[in-house]
Amino acid sequence: MSILIKNINQLLQVHEDNVTIVKGAKMKTLPLIENAYVYIVDDTIVEYGSMDNIGDIKAEETIDATGKIVLPSWCDSHTHIVYAGNRASEFVDRINGLSYAEIANRGGGILNSAKTLQNTSEDDLYKQSLKRLNEVIAMGTGAVEIKTGYGLTVEAELKMLKVIKRLKQDSLAKVKPTLLAAHAIPEKYRSDKASYLKIIINELLPKASSLRIAEYIDVFCEEGYFSIEDTEAILKAAKKYHLQPKIHVNQFNILGGVALGVKYNALSVDHLEELNDDDIKALKESITMPVALPGCSYFLGIPYTPARKIIDAGLPLAIATDFNPGSAPSGNMNFVVSSACIKLKMTPEEAINAATINGAYAMGISNMYGSITRGKKANLIITKPMDNYASIAYEFGQDPIDRIIINGISL
Repeated sequence: MSILIKNINQLLQVHEDNVTIVKGAKMKTLPLIENAYVYIVDDTIVEYGSMDNIGDIKAEETIDATGKIVLPSWCDSHTHIVYAGNRASEFVDRINGLSYAEIANRGGGILNSAKTLQNTSEDDLYKQSLKRLNEVIAMGTGAVEIKTGYGLTVEAELKMLKVIKRLKQDSLAKVKPTLLAAHAIPEKYRSDKASYLKIIINELLPKASSLRIAEYIDVFCEEGYFSIEDTEAILKAAKKYHLQPKIHVNQFNILGGVALGVKYNALSVDHLEELNDDDIKALKESITMPVALPGCSYFLGIPYTPARKIIDAGLPLAIATDFNPGSAPSGNMNFVVSSACIKLKMTPEEAINAATINGAYAMGISNMYGSITRGKKANLIITKPMDNYASIAYEFGQDPIDRIIINGISL
């Protein structure tokens, strides 16, 4: 199948060379071509350029994008899409004054989701999760990382990984699976966390590895959850199974998780609502991508990641949804891009870079996703008519998507 998209108002994130990460001041630059075209064959971007140089291209389908913006699909590098039910009652509890920690201490939060998931069949969990995944694809996401963490038993965590594998096989989107068994301490191990750590290290990690259904390892490194020592024990054990870290750090407290992630060559460190100069220094000497999750800050009413401090220090930054039932029940990357501009004080160029190329890097796939480059995967967003790409962030309550192309298939 071949597709020609022509008369594009602005074609964004165009790179002749295969750029895989954008850092610091370069994040303010978004390469584009006005009055452009893109030519796709099967699932690959074959050619692009100015309409003045289009020549005689023959395609099985031609899309007229007059007045519209075309850009790479969003790359959402931090989600928890696989879960059962919802936590709407806790949303009301927070409105009535209870904090995230207070809800968790009453048996809500992650433990609530774990109980529901443990009582949900694999097929039902798959159906619920596929519906969510299809919804985020329709909102422009072409690549997504999905974490476990709502199982909290060996059986339930493996069930989640099996569902993620099915989603990866059945969906057009690129899916990357992460094992996050250390998301919370199960109720039965509340006074014996060491035993739960042993289960993760001695039982779950070997089984997940033997099934080859996890690519990354994650830990919620936070007060009341998993300490620096706990986190290092898991990362050290996961290294034997070649699971690269992508870890939750600095959401509420600074424990030293950023430096620990760097030590273990973490692909990303995510949340970072709290950040100090030591964290910045550690990241400067690393291959690790900092990831901001503004949807979580918005929903919980907690501080936002200091994006300006990160970018102005010469570092890269990615943004993601943190789509989950408790603290960020939305997978809308368009809203995340707007939030990055409005709340994190990022420019539209920085936000789009963070949601495309750098988001792809935070999943280990930026060699094939995240930019308009010959030979990369044809995962594209075609917007509704708009004068300039800044409108994607500016019109925060609007749906900017007219059409999407995933793996060269127009949906």
